[in-house]
Amino acid sequence: MKYADLKSFVNLLPIHAVLVGGVSLSSAALADTVIVGVEDLTYYPHYTMDGGEYGGFGRALLDAWASDNGHTLKYEAYPIKRLMENLVEGTVDIKYPDNAYWSADLKDGKPVVYSDKVVEYIDGVSVTPGNVGKGMDSIKKLGTVRGFTPWSWIDLTSSGAVELSEVKSLDGLIKQAINSRIDAAYANVAVIQHQLGEMGQPDALAFDPDLKHTRDYYYASTTTKPELIADFNSWMSENADKVAALKAEYKVTLD
Repeated sequence: MKYADLKSFVNLLPIHAVLVGGVSLSSAALADTVIVGVEDLTYYPHYTMDGGEYGGFGRALLDAWASDNGHTLKYEAYPIKRLMENLVEGTVDIKYPDNAYWSADLKDGKPVVYSDKVVEYIDGVSVTPGNVGKGMDSIKKLGTVRGFTPWSWIDLTSSGAVELSEVKSLDGLIKQAINSRIDAAYANVAVIQHQLGEMGQPDALAFDPDLKHTRDYYYASTTTKPELIADFNSWMSENADKVAALKAEYKVTLD
């Protein structure tokens, strides 16, 4: 299903005034619908689009913030590259998730404002169990979801030492790795493990921590509504226990 065909999901929540950076946001200002741009991708437990509805940890977290602080959210899903363009063009108010390293060239010179750290993640390489521990030289063809950049492998893929294969969906990426059409699948480790469980093949692939991987954080971002990011930051700080409980519920906390 193309993103244009996806149904937008709107939460109507009570409106009240809040303080952001010492400035009071009026009820009228909060009444404007906040457009949250998200990825048209199954990437559970972190986030997912299923039947036109956004779900996962990202949805639960943003909904909790909106409910507590009186915002009205409308989620709009786009392919990864188009979503980043929409952020830069200001056609979405907030993008989630984001990271300063993602599409840095596109963002150069743009007024991108990031939230505080939302949740930690590992993007790494999953291989068939028999290939764990065989080292970097064993990876000749690396697969990833179309639109993703395997940052820790960028030198090798750019030089041609490792062939990069982009796959349309996470499910397709995992199947190619299981069937040895690619040597390894590069994606969020927790997401791959969850999807393997959904496929009934929990042990078909394993994360190899000795291969290049990235450990970083997801953030929310905006180019047009920095006051919303400030409000979100304040809410996360004041509701650390609630945020931690959501991370535990969706099993996105790293050791």
